[in-house]
Amino acid sequence: MHTNLDCYPCFLRQALSAARRAGATPDLQREILLETLERLHALPQEATPPIMADDIHRLVRTRTANPDPYREAKAEATREALALLPVLREHVDRAADPLDIAVRIAIAGNIIDLGASETYDLDETLARVLAAPLAIDGLAALRHALGSAKVVLYLADNAGETVFDRVLIEHLDRPVTYVVKGGPIINDATREDALAAGIDRIAEIIDNGSQAPGTVLEQCAEPFRERFAEAELIIAKGQANYETLSTVSAPVFFLLQAKCAVIAADLGVASGALVVKGPTSS
Repeated sequence: MHTNLDCYPCFLRQALSAARRAGATPDLQREILLETLERLHALPQEATPPIMADDIHRLVRTRTANPDPYREAKAEATREALALLPVLREHVDRAADPLDIAVRIAIAGNIIDLGASETYDLDETLARVLAAPLAIDGLAALRHALGSAKVVLYLADNAGETVFDRVLIEHLDRPVTYVVKGGPIINDATREDALAAGIDRIAEIIDNGSQAPGTVLEQCAEPFRERFAEAELIIAKGQANYETLSTVSAPVFFLLQAKCAVIAADLGVASGALVVKGPTSS
């Protein structure tokens, strides 16, 4: 999906937040915002939001000499999520439909998105997601696809969310390749974050060779692109993966909360809606 005008204020907010997290002085924060405005002015109309976000956060990392402004926030989110792991597993163990609950738990973890919001409430979100209907319900199609797929390619989103993904992966009962970013961007998961969540105990971890949010295929490394092209079933977490892959022809199931009004409108759902969208879901 293309960048919407409503995305512009969000880009500025992200630039300021990242600059402050990186320890920029007020003067440097102002310089970063002004340069962000210049880059927004030059943004091609057809660009996706993750392309612009990648540019902005690369600018912040360069100007502040901080390679990972969100590092501490990611570590804290992972610690917080790991403390919930026994409760999350208990929800699945007690469920009449364990796949439904495991998918919902993975979607609940998608609230840990510091690109969309500075704060979140895991307990409130978990309770809501376990009870609310799916606005786009591709669960039956996902269940069917899992019946024949030998391996699942799982595109991660954020650190901390990785723990919620772990609960779903533990239930899939087939080999999973877990794909993280090639380097830090916002609070997106890197190999370090996946290892902290214990993903290496249940899945192969690879990176896509790119630091852009989502999965910008043209920026990804060739080994990952080959895996993507050959995949029988792809689970893609979060809004940025939807933004970058929604027009790609592939066996992708998007699992996310529509936290952004622009993305919610593109999906045709209300803000905050829960989505399991497969290749033919509507």
